[in-house]
Amino acid sequence: MDTHVAPPNLTSRHYGAVNWLGLQTLIQREVQRFLKVGAQTVFAPLIQTLLFMMVFGLVLRDGAWPGSERAYADGLAAGLVMMSIISNAFQNSSSSIVIAKVQGNAVDFLMPPLSALELTIAFIVGAAARGILVGLASLIAVAWLANVLPAQPLWALYYAIVASVIFGAMGLLGGVWADKFDHLAAVTNFIIVPLTFLSGTFYSTDLLPEPFRTFSNSNPVFFLIDGFRYGFIGSHDAPLITGALVSGGLAVALCWACWAMLKSGYRLRS
Repeated sequence: MDTHVAPPNLTSRHYGAVNWLGLQTLIQREVQRFLKVGAQTVFAPLIQTLLFMMVFGLVLRDGAWPGSERAYADGLAAGLVMMSIISNAFQNSSSSIVIAKVQGNAVDFLMPPLSALELTIAFIVGAAARGILVGLASLIAVAWLANVLPAQPLWALYYAIVASVIFGAMGLLGGVWADKFDHLAAVTNFIIVPLTFLSGTFYSTDLLPEPFRTFSNSNPVFFLIDGFRYGFIGSHDAPLITGALVSGGLAVALCWACWAMLKSGYRLRS
């Protein structure tokens, strides 16, 4: 009796213009990576948000947000939620790249047939998912301290998505540039934190004297927080169309920079 089995015919796999399977797999990897440690990546940021909310809310609990009839706590809550979105989107993509480089497993996403565009999309989508998830959790957490019902929900959603994309891309750029966690900490401490805290997170920039007001209004993060806050309390310090165009243009420019860096193999394939 002949038990010989003919080997299967091996053929190359055709992915087409986009490797949808690889793209989906890398996005799932990025999302599951932060969900596995959800207590650290999702719930821990809520403590910081609640502490800021309670401290500033107690100090100015009887005041109104400048230029609005809504309470100060309502405007503060919007700023803190945006701050959570920004910081967590940045941390997700930057830590993913740096950990891969430090552990020496960057080959896991460099060897598969994934183009620079597909890598860019996957890392930024994963970062945006964490940013928006933490932002939503923060919104729920502060709901008992402020009125978080959005006055203009579409504006709030637009700025939440654009902010998570911008800082997901910045995290990707920072992660590729950094060789170790000290480099990444320097980017966070000297760029991300100052940009966030000096952009009207806790206050209206209309209260600042010149030239500090002009300086703050030139901060790109200011447009994100101002537009997001408008979505909740209906008050803004800068023209909405200007903020939307600047934010959208910055998102496109940073995504292009990520694609160009990944395509060149800078600090990844050397």
